[in-house]
This record gives sequence, C-alpha cells and structure tokens, in this order.
Amino acid sequence: MDGIKGDIRAVWFENGKVRMIDQRELPHKLVFVDFTDHRDVAEAIRNMTTRGAPSIGATAAYGMCLAALSKTDLKKAAEHIKAARPTANDLFYAVDYMSAELKNGADPIAAADGYAQMMVDKCTKIGEYGGALIKDGFKIMTHCNAGALATVDVGTALAPMRDAHAAGKKIFVYASETRPRLQGMQLTAWELVQEGIPHSIISDGASGHFIRKDTDMIITGADRIAANGDFANKIGTFDKAVMAKELGVPFYVAAPISTFDFNTKDGNAIVIEDRSEDEVMFVSGIRIAPKGSNALNPSFDMTPAKYVTGFITEKGILKPQDIRRIVS
Repeated sequence: MDGIKGDIRAVWFENGKVRMIDQRELPHKLVFVDFTDHRDVAEAIRNMTTRGAPSIGATAAYGMCLAALSKTDLKKAAEHIKAARPTANDLFYAVDYMSAELKNGADPIAAADGYAQMMVDKCTKIGEYGGALIKDGFKIMTHCNAGALATVDVGTALAPMRDAHAAGKKIFVYASETRPRLQGMQLTAWELVQEGIPHSIISDGASGHFIRKDTDMIITGADRIAANGDFANKIGTFDKAVMAKELGVPFYVAAPISTFDFNTKDGNAIVIEDRSEDEVMFVSGIRIAPKGSNALNPSFDMTPAKYVTGFITEKGILKPQDIRRIVS
C-alpha cells in the first residue's frame, strides 16, 4: 500500500497463509493477522477485520484459494464465504470467479493473486479517469473509506484524489466520520495523512453545511450497483447525494465493474445488511446509550440513480443510462 513502507497491500498471500491488515486496529496500531483456514477468512470478512467491497472480494478469493489447497469441498466453501456479508457484490463476484478458475484447473495461488492484481489495475484506471475530473483548487467530500485499505491497493473514491494530488493539483478533502464504526475518521483520514493530502474530518451531520458552503464535488465508493444505477454504500451516503442534487454539486461514484450487479434490476432488490446494535450503543466497550434504549444499525443505504452524476469505472465515466452497455 502506498504510504506504508514496504508497499504493503491490504490483503495478500504469503508462505501458505492469507495475510491482511487488521483494519479494526487502525489508526492507533498497524497490526497484521494470518489465516490458514477459509472459515477463518470468512469470519474476518464478517467481523470487519477486512472491509471495503474490492478488499472483501480479494479476501474471498484468497479464502477459496485456501479451500482448494486443503482439498475442501469447493461448493461448500463458496457457500460459507458468500454467507459472510450480504451486500457487497464483489464478494460474490470473487467467489464465482475463483470457482470457475479452479474448475478449469488453475493454480489456486496464481488465480487468487491474479484476482487481487486485477482489482489493483482497475483501481489505477479509476484514479486516472477520476483524477481528470478534479480541477486545481477543488474541495472534495467523501464518505466512509474507499481507499487502498478497502480495495487491496490504490482505492476507488480516493484513487482520483491521489491521482490529482500526485499531478500537483492543490486539493482539499472533507472526510465525514462515518458513524457508527468511524471508517472515515479512522481509516480515510489515516490514508490521507499517509499521502500528505490536506483534509479535515467532519461530523456526519455537518455534511450539508459544507456541501452548501464550498464543496466542488463528492466522490464515494459503492458496495453494490444495480443494473439501473441505483447503488448501496455505507449508511449516510444517501443523505449526501440528495443534498448534492439540491445544491447543484456533482456526485460521483467510483467503483470497478465487479461492483455492478446486472442481475439486480434496481436498488429495491439490494439486500441491506443490518449489524449489531452494540456498534451504536457502545464506544470502546463503554455503553453511551441509556439502559432501556434500543438501536437500529443498517450498515448501508440505497441511493437512487437519479442522484448520481456519473460512475467512475476502469472503463471510463458512465452515466446511469450507460450502464447496460458495459455488461460483459
């Protein structure tokens, strides 16, 4: 991962083990964890040791690699890994990709490494296409974390910002905190520090204020994009898209084609993951909500395509109405 000595990725395969950054420990500690069983890899996806749609996909690919190396029933392994989280399409795409490769006799490690590299290459192109949209002096808002941590390397939403910064453009990033797990504050801001990109963390509730005041564009990632352009992303994305539309601020979604689910007609059919209420009720193990109260904790929300200016993909900038032509 650029910005970390040794060019470390978010997840990789080494000496018979799947290795990854434990993203739950950031930004305070950089911790690596190892796995040798595909079931433990699935649990790492479920408990968000690794997160972000493309990184989840690569992790799933390495999980299938472990299953193949241990001579595990691949159909059962695929079902187990797919059950880890329901929303991110890259998870299902990666498992199906590996199932097909292994069925055709591919080497498990080479196939999984190839998948991870494919994601990195796609993100590099996303950065190039998206970076061209960013003008010198732009103030850009993002939400959650769609940087190198979420995508093996480079990033989706952060890739254009990194490209623009590397080109010498002076940019400023608003990183919303992203409650309840604070991925914007703890992960995106950490990546921006590594890159030396000027930024400020803002509370989620301050987004509208800064969109109205002086935001030139918004770029987020996505976990699943339906065939009509409706998309699911981290909870709080829908709010920003609606405000951006009302205030005339361009709203872009950066994602590889693997995030598009062409079998899902529209956003109403996207399964939204509900997570434990404890993520809302507790902070660092301390209950902050009154006893007797309950919490609702959807991990994602769905944003209709009409709020999207364009999708930044490895195949270029697509309008929602252009999506069907890139089905492959």
